Amino acid sequence: MPEILTELGTVVPITNVTVQARVSGYIMNVEFKEGQHVKAGDELVLIDPRPYQVALEQQLGTLQQDKAQLADAQVNAARYAKLIAQNSIAAMTAKDAEYKVQQLEGTVKLDQANVDNARLNLYYCHILAPVDGRVGIRAVDMGNYFTAGQSGGLTILTQMQPISVIFTLPQDQLPQVMDRLRQVGELPVEAWDSANLNRIATGSVKAVDSQIDTATGTVRMRAIFSNEDEHLFPNQFVNARLLVDTLHDVILLSSNALQTGPDGQFVYVVKDDNTVEMRTVTTGIASNDVTVIKSGLKLGERVVTDGTNHLRPGAKVTIPADDSDKSADKDDAKPATPSAPAAKPAQ
Repeated sequence: MPEILTELGTVVPITNVTVQARVSGYIMNVEFKEGQHVKAGDELVLIDPRPYQVALEQQLGTLQQDKAQLADAQVNAARYAKLIAQNSIAAMTAKDAEYKVQQLEGTVKLDQANVDNARLNLYYCHILAPVDGRVGIRAVDMGNYFTAGQSGGLTILTQMQPISVIFTLPQDQLPQVMDRLRQVGELPVEAWDSANLNRIATGSVKAVDSQIDTATGTVRMRAIFSNEDEHLFPNQFVNARLLVDTLHDVILLSSNALQTGPDGQFVYVVKDDNTVEMRTVTTGIASNDVTVIKSGLKLGERVVTDGTNHLRPGAKVTIPADDSDKSADKDDAKPATPSAPAAKPAQ
């Protein structure tokens, strides 16, 4: 008997990126089509790189100029070091030459950093996809001026494969699920449509949130689905069916046989003399039209599943299936009229 928990869930992408520009400028080209699937590293948008190319050339020129001044200062410092060894110049002059070299070395490092920054800005003119996914509707068209960090971004890039479903689990069921997760590592889960009629996809759940929501008394879980056919779509509402465990060697009973009385649930058990007695039972989980019986019944006992409103303890019943067998033995030429059995053995 599968033990399944059905919870309401929402499809949530594992990665959802608002594509932004890190430099400002006019959009020269939009490389993607709306709804297109892209790979990580694909170019999406090109911002006019010419101003940033000019800025890079300026920084390269400054770097080259300061490198030349540094080389000259190093030559002078080496010359003064020889003269100071001969006591031919003042010590202050030699020290000034050393300080000049150190100063220009710092200037060259600063120039190199400016060059690297200019190269980085030039690289940022090419806006690349950070992950594999599906791009949405573009927010800005070619020819518009875009500012770095502008609200709304250029487009939304959503990872579709794999995708996840976030659903909540009541805190009372959390210990059972956590114990099972520690045993097997992951639990199978199915995503069904909002009407709970059609199965959409099959996946597994591994992650449980780190805390319980005190407002609802539930904890969130994330199920992962491969979603090759992309039938799961971001923000879609689904029913998540989590298979916690499968019970073995249990008594299963048709749910039609269960009645509710003042002492709880009971069934009418058919004895050997075809009379019935009331038997209080303890039930477990139920699925569709089958219920697990924990106590009150033995394997193979017959219970009434139809016409229970006409019964009382000690009443005698007839089993249509048994009557049909007897009639068939007496007269093979006369077919027995089929009838739904009034009692079924517990499985």
